[in-house]
Amino acid sequence: MTQDATRLMEEALLLPPADRADLAAGLIESLDDSVDPDAERAWDTEIANRIGELDCGAVTAVPWAQARRRIMGSCGHGQTH
Repeated sequence: MTQDATRLMEEALLLPPADRADLAAGLIESLDDSVDPDAERAWDTEIANRIGELDCGAVTAVPWAQARRRIMGSCGHGQTH
């Protein structure tokens, strides 16, 4: 990483979490210069379905820390043999 990039990273890490998330999303989006309209529509549909499931109570959200523990446990990460 260049000195400029390192400095920007250090400054970005001082931002509030919401601003860091917006910045990260914008940077990631800037890397993809082509958009697949079919994939975009499919993601929009999936997101709408998931929001609908949350709103009607069909599913319950869990905190990220709990979800991560489940994911890592199911992959065998962090387990000692």
